[in-house]
This record gives sequence, structure tokens and C-alpha cells, in this order.
Amino acid sequence: MKKNVILLVLATVLASCGMFSSLNSGTTINANEKFVLGDNPHGNFRTHIRNDGSTTLRVFQAPNAGGTHSPILLEPTQSTYVKTDENTALVIENTGNIAGFVSLKVKGDLNLNMGFQNKK
Repeated sequence: MKKNVILLVLATVLASCGMFSSLNSGTTINANEKFVLGDNPHGNFRTHIRNDGSTTLRVFQAPNAGGTHSPILLEPTQSTYVKTDENTALVIENTGNIAGFVSLKVKGDLNLNMGFQNKK
């Protein structure tokens, strides 16, 4: 009985710390737009990205202090896994002339701003 109580307390503590939490999202990115995830102070996070649309997506990281790095071109039906450092945004840019669709599963620090920007 004592072991069951300890296991229950341990599971509750781990669940309350967000260890098992994730963010799942299906997102539409219009032509000439970018979806920006994490353009705010935050910790590390990991993202599984799947291109569910018919246009190529450009994925890259943008540290909040400036600059960009680690570009990936994600063709239709392709998926990738991206680890993003603290205080760095993950940017998904629609390179096509039609709306793009992306599925995201994010784990780690989920205190992330999300929003759309026009391509510049």
C-alpha cells in the first residue's frame, strides 16, 4: 500500500510539472505569411512539424536577439523534428502562392507566443 501511495504522489508531481504535456496544433499559413512560435523569453522546446499542404515550407530558427539559422525546406508530406534553444523563435514560412497547412506537436517549455507575420 505504501508503494502505491508513493507512486501516486510521484505521478502527480511529474504531471503537475508539465512533464507529460504537449501542444498539438493544425495551422493554416496563408501565402506570403510566416507563423512564428516563441518570439518571447522562454526555455528550450522540441517540435515535430509535418507539412500537410501542397506548398513548400521554409523552417528556420530566429534568436530573439537577432539573426536566423538552421534553415530547412519542408516539401509537401514531409516531416521533421526541430530542437529550439531558449529565447529563440521557430519560424515556418509559406514559400508558395497558396495557403499551406502544417501539423505541430510541441514539447518542452510551452510558454510560447504564437502569431503570423507577412513575409518581408
